[in-house]
Amino acid sequence: MAARCWGLAGAEPVLLLLLLWRDVCTMEVPLDLRQPPTIIKQSMKDHIVDPRHGIFIECEGKGNPTPVFSWRRNGKFYNVPRDSWVSMRRWSGTLDMGFGYGRRPEEYEGEYQCFATNDYGSAMSNKIRLRVSRSPQWPKEVLEPVVVNVGFPLVLACNPPPALPPPQTFWLNSSMMPIPQDRRVSMGVNGDLYFSHVTVNDSLTDYSCNARFLATQTIQQKNPYTLKVLTTRMVAETVPSFLTPIGTSSSKLVLRGEELVLECISAGFPTPIIRWFKQGGALPMRKVKLENFNKTMRIARASDDDAGDYTCTASNRMGTVRHVINVQVKVAPYWIEKPANLIVAPDENGRLVCRANGNPKPTIQWLVNGEPIEIARPNPSRQVAGDTLIFRSVQVGSSAVYQCNASNEHGYVLANAFVSIVDAAPRMLGLRNQVVKVMENNRTFLECPFFGSPLPELRWFKDGHSSPLSGSQYRVYPNGTLEIRRVRIEDQGPYTCVATSMMGKAENHVRLEVKEHTRITSPPQNLIATRGSLARFDCRVKYDITLPLTVIWLKDNKPVPLGWRLRKEDDYLVIPGVNREDEGRYTCVVKTELDEASASARLTVIDRPDPPTDLELSDPSERSVRLTWVPGDDNHSPILEYLVQFEEDRWAGGRWQNLSSYPGNLNSVILQLSPFINYQFRVIAINAIGWSRPSLPSQRYKTSGAPPDAIPGNIRGIGHRKTNMEISWQPLKDRERNGPHLRYVVWWRRRDSREEWKNATTYWLRHIIYDTDTFTPYEIKVQAMNDFGLGPESPIAIGYSGEDRPQAAPTNLRVSKVESTKATVHWNPVARPTIMGELKEYKAYYWRDSSVLKWLSVRRDRKSKGFYTISPRPYGVLTGLMPYSNYKMYMVVANNRYEGPPSSTIEFQTKEGVPGPPKFLRVQQRHLDTLYLEWDRPAEPNGILTGYTLKYQAVNGSRGAGRMQVLSFPVNVTSYSMRRPDRYTRYKFTLAARTQLGAGEELSEESPHYTTEAYSREQVDIATQGWFIGVMCAVALLVLILLIVCFIKRSRGGKYPVRDKKDTPLDASDEKDQDGSFDYRSLERINRVSTLPYPKREEENRQLRGSQASLDGMVKMPESDDSLVDYGEGGDGDGQFNEDGSFIGQYASKKDREETDCNESSEPTSPINAIYSLA
Repeated sequence: MAARCWGLAGAEPVLLLLLLWRDVCTMEVPLDLRQPPTIIKQSMKDHIVDPRHGIFIECEGKGNPTPVFSWRRNGKFYNVPRDSWVSMRRWSGTLDMGFGYGRRPEEYEGEYQCFATNDYGSAMSNKIRLRVSRSPQWPKEVLEPVVVNVGFPLVLACNPPPALPPPQTFWLNSSMMPIPQDRRVSMGVNGDLYFSHVTVNDSLTDYSCNARFLATQTIQQKNPYTLKVLTTRMVAETVPSFLTPIGTSSSKLVLRGEELVLECISAGFPTPIIRWFKQGGALPMRKVKLENFNKTMRIARASDDDAGDYTCTASNRMGTVRHVINVQVKVAPYWIEKPANLIVAPDENGRLVCRANGNPKPTIQWLVNGEPIEIARPNPSRQVAGDTLIFRSVQVGSSAVYQCNASNEHGYVLANAFVSIVDAAPRMLGLRNQVVKVMENNRTFLECPFFGSPLPELRWFKDGHSSPLSGSQYRVYPNGTLEIRRVRIEDQGPYTCVATSMMGKAENHVRLEVKEHTRITSPPQNLIATRGSLARFDCRVKYDITLPLTVIWLKDNKPVPLGWRLRKEDDYLVIPGVNREDEGRYTCVVKTELDEASASARLTVIDRPDPPTDLELSDPSERSVRLTWVPGDDNHSPILEYLVQFEEDRWAGGRWQNLSSYPGNLNSVILQLSPFINYQFRVIAINAIGWSRPSLPSQRYKTSGAPPDAIPGNIRGIGHRKTNMEISWQPLKDRERNGPHLRYVVWWRRRDSREEWKNATTYWLRHIIYDTDTFTPYEIKVQAMNDFGLGPESPIAIGYSGEDRPQAAPTNLRVSKVESTKATVHWNPVARPTIMGELKEYKAYYWRDSSVLKWLSVRRDRKSKGFYTISPRPYGVLTGLMPYSNYKMYMVVANNRYEGPPSSTIEFQTKEGVPGPPKFLRVQQRHLDTLYLEWDRPAEPNGILTGYTLKYQAVNGSRGAGRMQVLSFPVNVTSYSMRRPDRYTRYKFTLAARTQLGAGEELSEESPHYTTEAYSREQVDIATQGWFIGVMCAVALLVLILLIVCFIKRSRGGKYPVRDKKDTPLDASDEKDQDGSFDYRSLERINRVSTLPYPKREEENRQLRGSQASLDGMVKMPESDDSLVDYGEGGDGDGQFNEDGSFIGQYASKKDREETDCNESSEPTSPINAIYSLA
């Protein structure tokens, strides 16, 4: 490929003549053409090797002819074949070095340089410094205890043995634990351990420096230091001083790009504080990293701006010291313009440029084929002009490899560039007929690497056009590459690049395909999901369908583990049963072969909070204690409150109870406690999602005892007999006992009397007072007490002794405003003292004695209704009465225990009402086009019936579809037949009975669907009866037995000749076969049952006749012309043919014939015909 083109114009006078020369390009020379050698691979300048993995120095090159490799070691020719332990790889200059049998790897250390040579010149590698990594043993030494006064500074030296690469150091004690480091004690960059001042505790351990050698991956340990600290009564405070660096100023040299490390470690008591400053400006905090408690300052990659004076200060209350470090940033040589290979045709001009920079300015040296150009063979076409080599009218045979070496005191850079003089026709070097796919609106490059000498002219054409591409949209690079700055759809198509020179022409074709950008049209959105719910991230994509698309989901930049739970669909990711591990940032990455797009969203899982931890009790007092806890994670839902629960082991051990709740922003509360309880606490956090798991219990806290504080509640006095009263109350809660042996003191006396209070002490929750007057009020109070004393007295409550049976009955019982279903009751109340207790109610007992309709029987169930009233003119309303009925009623007065004597019984009659629903409404389909309706009068006429109202309409499902028809019938009509024009139309019928007050409750029914089953429902009702099914089963079994017997007899005898059984001759007129037997088939008759519909009455008669015939077990045959009665016994007309057609009646008695009779026709005895006949 082409590397660079130059216009040979310059500022120097010596180059003014070159303005007239044409441009010359350097390019990649095809390897099949003759060319000088090129180094393509070599080891690093500082080459450190691990001998365990082998020692080798790489050097590979190319050229035509294939180059030959040679080496120099330490500036002298290295004869590789003479060293039996060293070999050179085939087709390469790489050296493989072995060792053993007294040959040590260190013997190979030195400076090596590789040369690749062929007929056209020599290329050379960098000077490679080979060093062998080593891990030397730490020299054994006996370290005396270090004696130091308390408060004095101390430095423990590490001094690890030198190694390649340098080891990493760290400090441990004899227990292999790291030495804690802080502002007072820290390790320096050189590995030493620095103490700003020594304390007594420093002598409690020993100190051992450890070195990790990276080459061998081993750790070596230095013998430990032991400290002996001498103490004094008072440690004097000291002004800070620097342990490193020494003095007030120092300097630091660093190369640009390397790490800059500055260190200031100070001594002093109290421990000084280190601060850093830069003269003339603030520290570049984006680049500076302060470490080791501000004792070390690091800049990862030093630049020229980092040069200057840095000041570190160490200060304590005794004073401040400063140290200034002057930082100089130097630069090793680096390329500004690196010389590149030059290919020219004979008589052409060219140049090699070698421009480098550094600090200090590097020196440029030119070499030819590895030799300084000053001592090389002269070349009249070559001129040295500082960092440029100028070639004029070059000739064949002057090809060579030139080296440029730019060096200063901090290093060097070396580059090889060959000059090749060749004549070659244009040729294309890249792949032919490529297809380039590019995204719309992007910048793209169509490559067309070519070669030719002299340099061909390259032009691009599109779609076979004759004019080359031009304009601001296109740019053609010297190496043949076409740049299209912003590709559009119309740029799609075939392109052709053509290289032309005086030597000929070559072309290549490239097809450009412009694709649509991949875009995420519906990116995932941030989600907040409750644990256990379903989360879904959308990721809808618009892309070019001609490109394969890949969708990848990442969670926190790692692939999502798809499986049975997490599912990826085309446009979304589904996460069912979300849990906390699912929380994170999800990224949808969509890729094609040309581009990709991504969008991210965060899934936040809200959950119940984590339980609080580290419960601690403090500030104890007689009835309170402070509880403190550490809140758990709220799991993205703020904690609303904390619930404190307690458990005590005295009254209800093992049962946790709620104590109190507190706002969610508190984590330390004072708990109000009860006496005489051994508490244990736990805390539950509550947020909008739910409750956390309880925390671990706290330690127990026991409160001292005290008299009860609470009073018993719900104090009541109720008499169960007329001479007693039971006093009861609710007990104190366990937390209210406040001490052992809880008991209750009960106090009572008559109300409105001057009696002394009476009392009793009990452990129970009730106390009974005997010998009381009937229903007498008492004042009551209850007081709790324990072994620590009495609690407060309760407020006075009023109780009553027991009640007795009332002594009087209500009088003047009467009714008014009697309607069809209700009536108003009036009575005179009884005197208050006769109630013998608290008035509960006046209770009316009533029952329906009869109906006004004489023919209607009723149930005389007694009902009751209570009325509570203290009015002097009481009344009440009876509801739910039956219309047009005769009722009886009496009344009693009742207290809480008894009812009094009944009043006189009265009678009253309710008025006529509307009737109830008819007893039934049947809709039957007896014919294909006729519906038959029948009904019965209501069970509760509620008056004198005047007729019936029938409404019907065609229906479609549950919605009315036809016009409502209304018919009225007199009371004596209970059926109706109607013809319908369409057998598939259904009707809904509604029937109501009427009295003088109007129509009553309606009864509805729909006509059946038209089916054969619906049509024949009436005809087969008898078949659903149990007795009929049993009879039919018996008949079927009997017929089956008869058929089996007849079949057996027929299979044995066939046709029976009469003459074989009886010598009596037959009548000549008898029809017989040649063998003298009758053919029974001549007597067969087929009875068929009509399936046409019959009127109901006729059908019922047919069913009865069919059933009777089936029960008789036989169907009589009609008489034939050839009667066989004369041959039977008794002339009863029972003589018939057997199943086989033989006449056997004359040979058997009537009894025998009945037992073996098989000569009936098969039609009547068929089970199918029997069923048809019954149907």
